[in-house]
Amino acid sequence: MKDDALIPHSPSEGDYVSQVTAAEPLPLLPEADPISLFETWLKAAGESEPNDANAMALATVDADGLPDVRMVLLKGVDAGGFVFFTNTQSAKGVELAANPKAALLFHWKSLRRQVRVRGPIVPVTDAEADAYFATRARPAQLGAWASEQSRPLPDRFALEKRVAEAGLRFGLGKVTRPPHWSGYRLVPASLEFWRDRPFRLHERLVFTREGQGWGTSRLYP
Repeated sequence: MKDDALIPHSPSEGDYVSQVTAAEPLPLLPEADPISLFETWLKAAGESEPNDANAMALATVDADGLPDVRMVLLKGVDAGGFVFFTNTQSAKGVELAANPKAALLFHWKSLRRQVRVRGPIVPVTDAEADAYFATRARPAQLGAWASEQSRPLPDRFALEKRVAEAGLRFGLGKVTRPPHWSGYRLVPASLEFWRDRPFRLHERLVFTREGQGWGTSRLYP
C-alpha cells in the first residue's frame, strides 16, 4: 500500500493514554429518551463545531438500489422526527418518492461523537413548508425558484439568468414557496449514539422503536 502523507497514521499508545484523561467518565444511559439525548448532543455541538452543527449526511437509494448520500441541514427535530427541506424534483426527492426510507448521520468531530438515524420518510405539511420557507433569506427564496436542482446546468450564467428572472417576477413583493419545494420528516425507527473511547473501544448505544417506547441495546465497537 502506498504510504500517502495525506492519510494520518494510527494513534500511538501514547496518544491513546493522553486521550484517557480527557475521556468522559459517565456511560451512555439506556433509560434516556433518545430525542432528548440527541438534542443535548446537538446543543453541545453548536457550542464547539466551527460551522453547521446541524449538518447531516442523508442516504437514499436510486431506482437501481445504488446508495446515494449527500450533506443537508437539519431544520427541526422533535418526537415526530427529523425535518429537512429541499427541491422535491431533485435526485433525493425523486428517490424518496420511489422509496420513502432513509438514513441520517451526524458526525461532530470536535466532540468525537456521531449519531445514526434510520426510518421511513413522510412529507411535511404545506403549512410547515410555507412557515420555514418564509424564514429564508430572499436571495435563497429566489434561488429555490431558479434552480432545477440535480439537472444538467449549461453554465453558471444560465443559473444567474434564472435568478434574475425570478427577481423580476416577484419584484419587491413576497416570494411565495415554489410548488416543487417542500420538506420531509424522517420518523426514527432506530437511533445509534456513538462516542469515541481510547484504543478504539468506542461506546455504542442503540435505541429501537418498540410500540410507543424504545428498546435499547449495546453493540461491540
